[in-house]
Amino acid sequence: MTELDRLVAVMAQLRAPGGCPWDAEQTHESLVRYLLEETAELVEAIETRDVPAMREELGDVLYQVLFHADLAAATPGEAFDIEDVARDTAAKMIGRHPHVFGDAEAADADAVVEVWEAQKRREKADRTSVLDGVPMHMPSLLLAEKLVGRAARAGVEVRPALEAPDDEEALGDALLDTVVAAAAKGLDAERALRSALRRFTATIREAEAAPAAE
Repeated sequence: MTELDRLVAVMAQLRAPGGCPWDAEQTHESLVRYLLEETAELVEAIETRDVPAMREELGDVLYQVLFHADLAAATPGEAFDIEDVARDTAAKMIGRHPHVFGDAEAADADAVVEVWEAQKRREKADRTSVLDGVPMHMPSLLLAEKLVGRAARAGVEVRPALEAPDDEEALGDALLDTVVAAAAKGLDAERALRSALRRFTATIREAEAAPAAE
């Protein structure tokens, strides 16, 4: 038995009759807060280069994945387990890397991204908007970057209103200065950015809905 198999067995025993009452009561919805918390702790460990913490937090995130898979296996109408998750993910990764597992070529990382996106579009051919599949509850800065990238696909030109600093440290300071200045005026920077993103999203959808120029 591998250590991964052992962890799966531990999860199963905790949720089985006679196991842990708390584990047995959980649902996908009740576990969301823990998935977010564990993910945030992993990000913190990565960004601070705390290797022992990275090892621990990766385990905690993995445990959340196993928890949801075990729940699904026991939930009518879901009926998948961690083996199904692993099988589907392996198939997806093989399909999206034809330059490794097939005949496609990708000489550098930029070419890999193009191959990935092309394959993804083929897989998601039923999507009608460039915004389909974008999780709108992403952290606001990550969402902003994602929407800017998707806007280009919809023909929405985004021009910067100011010049960014030359490095990420200076950029971080500038963003922090903006938040500090906003707070001094009683403004909520997070709410303001999310409001701007909602307006930006509406602009993208309007561009998609507009009739094509002849």
